[in-house]
Amino acid sequence: MADLSNLNARSVEDFVGQLGGVYEHSPWVAEAVASQRPFADRDDLIAAMRAVVEAASDERKLILIRAHPDLAGKLARAGALTEESKREQAGLGLDRLTDEEFEAFTDFNERYRERFGFPFIICARLTTKQGVLDAFARRIGQTSEEEMRTALQEIHHIARLRILDLVE
Repeated sequence: MADLSNLNARSVEDFVGQLGGVYEHSPWVAEAVASQRPFADRDDLIAAMRAVVEAASDERKLILIRAHPDLAGKLARAGALTEESKREQAGLGLDRLTDEEFEAFTDFNERYRERFGFPFIICARLTTKQGVLDAFARRIGQTSEEEMRTALQEIHHIARLRILDLVE
């Protein structure tokens, strides 16, 4: 865990190296806030990173959303997730699904991607396995605009928890 005062004093490269994975495969978020240092506290850092994402173009937001893996998807089964995603999905038991559960997740993931063109995103650390399945069923009926907003809100929850894990 890094001390915030230490992060504030590090080079841009070190700062991005520490926080570049907070937003999945999107170090541009950490790069964008590096010039806003020093941050008074973690909440200040979290708000700054969130603001960068919210101010991004819709195209950039879509790229951010698409950078996330499917829940319990093929990347998970192949062990190809980022360490953060692996730990978050494992916390829900998504790394230990029965074949029947895996098929259910695969079906939801495929239907969701077909409808919206991006992966289903939920903050795994703030729900349960059943909560994920319930959210899949509920959210697949949303409009693309609603679902893009929902996905971004979930991404912000994920990023917040990752920052709390990384920075003291």
